Amino acid sequence: MRRVTLFVNGTSKNGKVVAVYGTLSDLLSVASNKLGIKASCLYNGKGGLIDDITLIRDDDVLYVSEGDPFIDPQYEVKVASNQHGAPTDWLTLNIGGRLFTTTRSTLVSKEPESMLAHMFREKDVWGNKQDQHGAFLIDRSPEYFEPILNYLRHGQLIINEGVNIRGVLEEARFFGIEQLAEQLEAAIKPCSLEIQSSQPPEDHSPISRKELVRFLLATPTKSELRCQGLNFSGADLSRLDLRYINFKMANLSRCNLTHANLCCSNLERADLSGANLDGANLQGVKMLCSNAEGASLKGCNFEDPSGLKANLEGANLKGVDMEGSQMTGINLRVATLKNAKLKNCNLRGATLAGTDLENCDLSGCDLQEANLRGSNVKGAIFEEMLTPLHMSQSVR
Repeated sequence: MRRVTLFVNGTSKNGKVVAVYGTLSDLLSVASNKLGIKASCLYNGKGGLIDDITLIRDDDVLYVSEGDPFIDPQYEVKVASNQHGAPTDWLTLNIGGRLFTTTRSTLVSKEPESMLAHMFREKDVWGNKQDQHGAFLIDRSPEYFEPILNYLRHGQLIINEGVNIRGVLEEARFFGIEQLAEQLEAAIKPCSLEIQSSQPPEDHSPISRKELVRFLLATPTKSELRCQGLNFSGADLSRLDLRYINFKMANLSRCNLTHANLCCSNLERADLSGANLDGANLQGVKMLCSNAEGASLKGCNFEDPSGLKANLEGANLKGVDMEGSQMTGINLRVATLKNAKLKNCNLRGATLAGTDLENCDLSGCDLQEANLRGSNVKGAIFEEMLTPLHMSQSVR
């Protein structure tokens, strides 16, 4: 029986001695289990690819790869410690294709709790990937990383002209360098979390998708972004994460909001006329007295599993198309839905008291336990109902 010693590609430590049996696939499977990687190919000590198990001899030393080219272990970074035990060896980082050479102590000492410090304090703890020359691969922007590395070197924040300070801020947050992030936030000086438009007071041109995305990226996820009264008319805001944003009295007419996540957003008295919200997530949304006349809300989800109900009380929904929407428990009290299309909607337990449903198409709807007291159902279509209406549901 033959036995071999296996190392992860590019390393010469923590090897595993295994027995060779069966096929090459069997050996790769054993290597995956022993080394904790997804083994796909084997190399000998000279970088030769092993494609036949009969080529392996007893006591061979093999290097296991996940598909990346052979890395000679002689390029492995050697950890050298000073008299106090602090690592000070040189290493190279490959940041988005650009090489940065620095010392391990630079990455560890200044911000000891940062992601970079945890990545390089002890070798191989994070399993950092290396390129064919031994540089550590990090998929981030080199333009924004350079000011961060200089800050770790000498403690001063220096940003060259033409470098977006907000991009450096996002990198500082990503790498967990909190003191630098605080300095950058102070440099940006956000007077408030509201969108501060640089347009003159008399300029009421709509805010574009690019501008909104820029402010979304600059706003912490736990903070409320206020867009109250702003003009987004005709903007493409499709598929954006707009949860918990305050759009009260905002102009969103003719906006493309298809498949956007508007969970728990405040759209009170907002203008959504002619907007397209097909497939949007509207769980727990507040749309009191909003104007969505002529809007399309096909296949929307208003139903929150936690029990938080969407509130559209008093909304103008004339002529809207809400076909196939999930609206369990929705509040549409005294709303106007004249000529609306509500085919195959789930309105179970919905509040429709005093609602204007004149000429609405409610074919195939589920209205079980819905409150229709005092509603106007003149000319409404109730064909193919999933559950029959009870008289008590509609008595004034």
